[in-house]
Amino acid sequence: MSMQPKEPGEVPAETARVAKAAFPKGSLAIRLRDELGALFTDEQFAGLFASRGKPAWSPGRLALVSVLQFAESLPDRQAAQAVRARIDWKYALGLELTDPGFDYSVLSEFRTRLVEADAGQQIFDQVLETARAAGLVRARGRARTDSTHVLSAVRSLNRLECVIETLRAALNALAAVAPEWLTGHADPAWFDRYAARPDDFWLPQHRRKRIELAEQTGRDGMRLLADVFAPAAPAWLRQVTAVEVLRLTWVQQYTLDAEGEVAWRDPKDCPPGAKRLVSPHDIETRNSVKRDIKWDGFKVHLTETCDPDAPHLITNVLTTCSTIPDIKATDPVHKALAARGLLPGEHVVDMGYVDGPRIVTAQREHGVTLIGPMARNTTRQAKGTYAQDAFTVDWENKTVTCPNGATARNWRDGLSHRGTPIIRITFRKSDCRPCPVRSECISSTAAEQRQVTVRRQPAHEAIQQARAAQDTPEWRERYAARAGIEGTISQAVHTNGLRHSRYRGLSKTRLQHHLTAAAINLARIDAWCSDRPRARTRTTPLEALRPADQRPAGRRKLRALN
Repeated sequence: MSMQPKEPGEVPAETARVAKAAFPKGSLAIRLRDELGALFTDEQFAGLFASRGKPAWSPGRLALVSVLQFAESLPDRQAAQAVRARIDWKYALGLELTDPGFDYSVLSEFRTRLVEADAGQQIFDQVLETARAAGLVRARGRARTDSTHVLSAVRSLNRLECVIETLRAALNALAAVAPEWLTGHADPAWFDRYAARPDDFWLPQHRRKRIELAEQTGRDGMRLLADVFAPAAPAWLRQVTAVEVLRLTWVQQYTLDAEGEVAWRDPKDCPPGAKRLVSPHDIETRNSVKRDIKWDGFKVHLTETCDPDAPHLITNVLTTCSTIPDIKATDPVHKALAARGLLPGEHVVDMGYVDGPRIVTAQREHGVTLIGPMARNTTRQAKGTYAQDAFTVDWENKTVTCPNGATARNWRDGLSHRGTPIIRITFRKSDCRPCPVRSECISSTAAEQRQVTVRRQPAHEAIQQARAAQDTPEWRERYAARAGIEGTISQAVHTNGLRHSRYRGLSKTRLQHHLTAAAINLARIDAWCSDRPRARTRTTPLEALRPADQRPAGRRKLRALN
């Protein structure tokens, strides 16, 4: 396919006349064209197409179709039908009423080009840039971020189902690309064991029988791998994706005992969730757990503006592996916002995004005030008269003084078990042994002297200040704005299916989230330009009876901001 870029042009007169007559009050597509003009141009996607070949349908229009498709949660067939049949879509796209549109498969091909070039971000950024040009989004305001889980497009499998399905997928792949070779090496019993999906028959319930079935599958898979990697086998068989997935899965799920027999690994001996494959049909999917939610898939972080005098637009979308904790998303979000020139002055987040180093980095490198509840110190030495906060740290002289006046000078830099830079200060045994309150100060019976562990000075001071501030009414008033991001996630879930990936793989899921965010932004821009007020927070009948002056301050602030 090739592309010869063309200017969007004006809406044909006949299309405009019929659209205005059919939609006297307008529609989302019509109002967006009137307010924002042609959002996308062919020139913006010139790099996705060759300069020679059969002319492609306008990529600028395909980008708009993709966003409108997600705005109305339409499958490809219905989106292509809307281009052919709906007058408001023809108006938004600037098409003649007689334009036949395109086959629905063009949308899938266009998404493939977007994924290969990671151009979904480009569509999302163009919507933001249009909003910025219209004065609807600006930097150095207030923003908020939260994340939610995303279920993979493939079916969730337990360990036994995973190994059976993995071997079945490898056999099917080899049957397609090397049928003669597989016929000469396949065990006749494999046709009965792996011709059907594992959920098509009952798996044994007893633990011993399940292990026997798992080890039988392991032996079959090991034999297939031995044949594929034999010197006489064609070398290209080892490059088949399903065969490589089989090899990796067998390394993770099986081991060889002392006699060389295949043995089913104990669950505690399996790799961690960040590395363990959970399905042969999507090797980027990972299993994760967050509180009471357990899922196979990914995680998405949404950042939106929350200034009361402007529409609340999503300014950043970050799609990650499901096993990456929220704290590791804070810095990438700030860097992405800085690249667009949309850094907020205040960034309101929940506890998962905040720690001392992130507060310092956000303020020092980006000028962003990170607002979020700091986790309390829950160690045994954080309680009582001789809690860690009772010790005075002299950063200049590198000493720590206990409440009883003893001074420790053994100051050593190190790393915590999570790799965080810390400082360990140890008191002398001669100071701690004769101390009359030693049992109150040292919780461990094996330790002979007290050790104080702190973060480096900037992070330590940021943590202390954050913990002190979050107990004040003023801080709670500012933090109340964070709750509004839950409404954005709810909107994305219920109208765009945010928590269910439509496609396989992290890259395609990322594209889905960028198109979802662009669709939500266009809907909010339309609501703002049409003077439609934001929905108020729902109130229960009992809460409505409470006098206004007795309602919690944070809740009053939340209603005002949303």
